[in-house]
Amino acid sequence: MPALIDLRRRIKSVRNTQQITQAMKTVSTARLRKAQRTVLESRPYWHSSPDLLAEINFWAKRGDHPLLAKRKEKKIEGVVITSDKGLCGAFNSNLLAQAQSFFEEKARHAEVRLVLMGKKSVAFFKNQSFPIDKAFSDQVQKLTLEDLRELAQFLLRIYVFNKTDAVYVAYNEFKSILFPRITVSRLLPLSLPAGDDSERVLLPDWDPGEGAILDSLLPFYFENQIYHFFCESIAAEHAARMMAMDNATKNAEELISDLTLVLNKIRQASITKELLEIMTAVEALAKK
Repeated sequence: MPALIDLRRRIKSVRNTQQITQAMKTVSTARLRKAQRTVLESRPYWHSSPDLLAEINFWAKRGDHPLLAKRKEKKIEGVVITSDKGLCGAFNSNLLAQAQSFFEEKARHAEVRLVLMGKKSVAFFKNQSFPIDKAFSDQVQKLTLEDLRELAQFLLRIYVFNKTDAVYVAYNEFKSILFPRITVSRLLPLSLPAGDDSERVLLPDWDPGEGAILDSLLPFYFENQIYHFFCESIAAEHAARMMAMDNATKNAEELISDLTLVLNKIRQASITKELLEIMTAVEALAKK
C-alpha cells in the first residue's frame, strides 16, 4: 500500500498538470475563435469562386487553358498540412495515416513527390520512400500570405512546365468543434463546375482580353485555394487541441478525486490502527 507522502506528491503533481491543461485549453479557445471567424467569414467567397470562374471560362471559351488541361497522372505532387505541435488528440495521426494510404495507392501507377507543412508531417514522412520537394517545419501557423503565395507559384510552375501532372492536398477541414473532416482534394488541374449553357446568354465585352483575364484569375483562384485549405487546417487544429485539453483537465480531476479517496482510506486505516493499539494497551494495563 502506498505511503501517504507518496499519494500527496502524486496528487500535487496531477493538480499541477491540470492547471497546465486548463491554461492550454484557454489559449486554444481564444485562438480558435479568431481562426473560426476567419474561416466562417471567408467560406462564402471560397465556395462561390468556382462557379464564378466556370462562368467566366465559358464566356471566354478557353477550355484549353494550361491550368485546366487534364493529363494522365504519371507524376503527382502531394501537399500534406499538419500542425507543428501535438497535444491535439488524433488530429495529426488520423490525417497522416489517410494521406500515407492515399499516396501509396497513387504510387503504384505514378511517381509521387511531397510538399510538407508542419513538423508532424515532416517527422512522419522523412523516413518514407516519397521524395520531398519542400518542407515547412518551423512555425507553420505564422506562415504569411506571401509564403503561401510562393508555395502556390511553385506548384503552378511545376504543373505548367509538365514536371507534374496533378497536385493533391491532404488536410483537416474544420467542420465543427467536436471533430474535423479529413479531406484529400485535387488542386491541379483546376476543376470548374459545369452549368446550364442555355442560361448563359449575356456575353461580356473583354478588356484587355479574355486570355489575359483568365491568365490572372486562374492563378489567383489557385492561390486562394491554398490559403483556404491552410485556414481550415489551422481552425481544425485549435478545435482539436481545445477538446483534447478539456478532456485531459476532466481526466485529471477524476484522477485527483480517486487519489484523494485512496489517501483518506489509508489515513483512516492508520488512525483506526493507532486507536486499536491504544485501546489494547489500556485494556492490558487495566488487567494488571
